[in-house]
Amino acid sequence: MKNIFYIKNLLFSVTIGVFITSFALHARPRTENVYGFSLDGYARVKIINRTAVDLACFVAIDGHKIKFKLAALAESKWYKATDKRFKYTDFHTWCDYIELHPEYQQR
Repeated sequence: MKNIFYIKNLLFSVTIGVFITSFALHARPRTENVYGFSLDGYARVKIINRTAVDLACFVAIDGHKIKFKLAALAESKWYKATDKRFKYTDFHTWCDYIELHPEYQQR
């Protein structure tokens, strides 16, 4: 009888864990990063907003962070690296809903 309660509690815990995890995955805005190289040979990146709301974003490389507001269903300008030794894996990009970050609303 104890095993049935144990299995029932385990199944309930796993179900709740999967539900919470799947909800957290859908909470992020849909964005797409596009990487490429400029005509000068520098790595570059731009972010495409696939949601119908404005986003707060930043692009960082080598400790330099550029914050910007990305309009709904729009794409950012190209952000270029400062050295030819950088490649696309050296970029760090981030976007989130602008309502959650009031410091971006003033820009």
